[in-house]
Amino acid sequence: MRVLAAMSGGVDSAVAAARALQAGHEVVGVHLALSRDPQAVRESSRGCCSLEDSADARRVCDKLGIPFYVWDFSDRFKADVIDDFVDSYTRGETPNPCLRCNEKIKFEALLERGIALGFDAVVTGHYARLGEDGYLRRGIDPNKDQSYVLGVLGAHEIAHCMFPVGDTEKPQIREEAKALGFSVASKPDSYDICFIPDGNTQAFLGRHIGLRPGMIVDTEGRKLKEHDGAWNFTIGQRKGLDIKQPATDGKPRYVTDIDAETGTVVVGAKEDLVVNTIYADRLKYLHPAMTGRFDAEVQVRAHGSVAPCAVRIDGDKMTIELRTPLSGVARGQAAVIYLPDPDGDIVVGSGTICGTAS
Repeated sequence: MRVLAAMSGGVDSAVAAARALQAGHEVVGVHLALSRDPQAVRESSRGCCSLEDSADARRVCDKLGIPFYVWDFSDRFKADVIDDFVDSYTRGETPNPCLRCNEKIKFEALLERGIALGFDAVVTGHYARLGEDGYLRRGIDPNKDQSYVLGVLGAHEIAHCMFPVGDTEKPQIREEAKALGFSVASKPDSYDICFIPDGNTQAFLGRHIGLRPGMIVDTEGRKLKEHDGAWNFTIGQRKGLDIKQPATDGKPRYVTDIDAETGTVVVGAKEDLVVNTIYADRLKYLHPAMTGRFDAEVQVRAHGSVAPCAVRIDGDKMTIELRTPLSGVARGQAAVIYLPDPDGDIVVGSGTICGTAS
């Protein structure tokens, strides 16, 4: 096959491209330029889209003897990821921009252009697997499994994906990169939000949303403190509340609800964060089981544990009844649904969390 290797500049995508080439595919490397922020060129940037990352990707492609291109997707990235991130916080949600980037840029946009240019598939360094049946499954390495962040893709994208490193644990990937002579063999993993290179999310949101004063109240509605904007808070937050009056029971306070329309931030006890029901919309269907009512497991954070649940699909809405309660579930996060399977849990589909109930 003729495939595009999405080259982030890291060790995982480097080995993925090498394995695709070893498998006999015609491979072309592509690095996506997503930001024009000059801070993103700083040395030791911990995002995934800096100029240093582009140079690292080029060196890998030169080593493999494959063509290398840089595609500028910065305009689409701003519209589909950065603007969506800001809008989501404006609505009182807690989004994961990496999920949206995977959905809209690294697969949808890249694949759209790739197919138009005659490519058959996109190769990435994600730790996930595709079974012989074509269904998305967890990666072998439980510490690196990235099936959650891929659960927001559509069936069309999954059908044109290749994940060559999903059947290997991370230490072996680094050893393989070292044996291949890749300079990125010991490069640290990226973990910052790439369009906030200084890591100060609150300052970024403050610049883009501005002051929107509101009130912090307790679960009884008593006013505790004025704030500058609901975007400063996330569900489950404990630090940074700066409330002078201690709780009547003396226990720590947590953010339990955010009403962005009125600017009201509710704080309560840790037990007030517990939810038994999750509601989601913007559904993605990756398996025939994603219909009607069925038993499954749900994951609501990239590195979170799963909870057994009963799922009900009603049109483009999903209700998830948890058999094991979860804590601190926020609107805007993804609820990815899994079916247990002996060969690795199967991703059934996903939805964006729009509400919860205790």
